[in-house]
Amino acid sequence: MAKTEDVGGQFAEEARRIHYGEAEDRAIRGQTSAEELEALSDEGIEVLALPLPPPLAGTLQ
Repeated sequence: MAKTEDVGGQFAEEARRIHYGEAEDRAIRGQTSAEELEALSDEGIEVLALPLPPPLAGTLQ
């Protein structure tokens, strides 16, 4: 977690920008919907979903 950038709700958009070379290649984390995860996968963008328990979700800065 310490080596990733939290992009919050912009995860899918930023993952696409990185994949298509429009943004710096780096490790990111954030939130997105199940539909967006599927769309990213359909585009060939590899992502890993890690569900976090609610008490930890707001403390990973």
